[in-house]
Amino acid sequence: MSGKFKMPSSYSILFLIIIAVAAGTWFIPAGQYEVTDEGQYVAGTYRQVESTRQGAWEVFMSPVRGMLGTDSTPGAIEVSFFIMIFGGFLGVVTRTGAIDAGIASMITGSGGREKRLIPILMVIFALGGTSYGMSEETIAFYPLLVPMMLSAGFDTITAVAVILLGAGAGCLGSTINPFATGIASQSAGISPGVGIGWRALIFVVSLAISIAYVYRYAVRIQADRSASVAADVWDDDIKFFSRAKRDVSAVTSVQRRVLWLFGITFVIMVSSLIPWTAINENFTVFESTTESLRGIPVLGDLLGRGMIPFGDWYFQEITMLFLIMSIVIGKVGGMKEYDIAEAVVEGAKDLVGVAFVVGLARGIQVIMNDGQLTATVLHWGEVGLAGLPKPVFAVLSFLFYIPMTFLIPSTSGLASATIPIMAPLSVLCGVPAHVMVTIYQSAAGIVNLATPTYAVVMGALALGHVSYDRWLRFVGKLLAILLAINLVIVAVMSVAG
Repeated sequence: MSGKFKMPSSYSILFLIIIAVAAGTWFIPAGQYEVTDEGQYVAGTYRQVESTRQGAWEVFMSPVRGMLGTDSTPGAIEVSFFIMIFGGFLGVVTRTGAIDAGIASMITGSGGREKRLIPILMVIFALGGTSYGMSEETIAFYPLLVPMMLSAGFDTITAVAVILLGAGAGCLGSTINPFATGIASQSAGISPGVGIGWRALIFVVSLAISIAYVYRYAVRIQADRSASVAADVWDDDIKFFSRAKRDVSAVTSVQRRVLWLFGITFVIMVSSLIPWTAINENFTVFESTTESLRGIPVLGDLLGRGMIPFGDWYFQEITMLFLIMSIVIGKVGGMKEYDIAEAVVEGAKDLVGVAFVVGLARGIQVIMNDGQLTATVLHWGEVGLAGLPKPVFAVLSFLFYIPMTFLIPSTSGLASATIPIMAPLSVLCGVPAHVMVTIYQSAAGIVNLATPTYAVVMGALALGHVSYDRWLRFVGKLLAILLAINLVIVAVMSVAG
């Protein structure tokens, strides 16, 4: 039907949110808190300030400033550039034919048991989420898993769900994640180990529910394709991810070496991002090894005195890793220099749209911070939650963090902004500070499974060719289930201590 409503694109949705937030700066009072040297708000110091209204100029500049960064908001350029370089890396690997052959071999060798991959992969991603907050790093896996799932008879939503919900359940139940639990616990003045049993419970329960939800959906659509949320675009998805339908021969010895290098690259990436010493202060093998290499005459200079040990790597370093491995894999795959360069450019071009989504999503935070709305919204929570019974306080605090996460999707930024206020408020109401830490990260974890302000969500959907409305239709029931169960757990925590 020509008059049928069509959901706007991800770009339009994000830009409409930017406009709405900018409009809010004209009606919502601007405010400020006193800030410590560590950038934390000081409870009880809120004051209204002169409004900093955001107009058309700020609206249209926000994606640019979101990409490049401002004094109040870190830019998305590192993540966006990583996405493009990874696209180049994937372009090189794809041109060797190794991915096609590897996917075909995996599907053929599964003997009709492809569904077993779903819980295995979700547990792996969840362990990354609970240990070090694996989120942006998962962007690299979507272009790999989507074709594989299509070849196995699943839809693109299944592939996106395995990664996004797997890592998301891990972040939701962060146990030792230094970027969520660590920062929040430090802001609350407690050890990150306090309350770990409760967080482990949330991790196990949330992950089990997520796995069951995705597995049940996968079984249903594999038996009845019409049950898919993306049934009407399934054929188009298969056509787009064309390698899912190619006839490929057996894996050659060269392709096997490429696949080994491909896997090693991801092992290095994951190992380099885990904050080993933050998890265990006695684990210093990477620091000592790097220091020893720096100290070797000549070799230390050849390797570079600026080497950073595993555990301290982030997007700049893993971007370098994928750039290097693009060259290495290209040469091992028998490609000439011109072919490698061409494959890198072609692969990067495929992911430019995703890189743009990340910067656009960051523009929302630019408007929020420059319009000085964040402190006002936080102050409303500070005033409204004081003096309530423990379970009511816990539940309302959880609900308070839902809009706060929508406005500040960064878990580290949300912890730094809110926990210095919410943790003392929690103690005043007789609820231990570690309960507030758990409330914050659980609420943020649920919201970040679907919020359009979170660049990871929008980037994942763009990579998987899943429209935002389809994702909401798929994940809506799961969000309601996770919300209900987590509310019960934090209410019990507030009484049990």
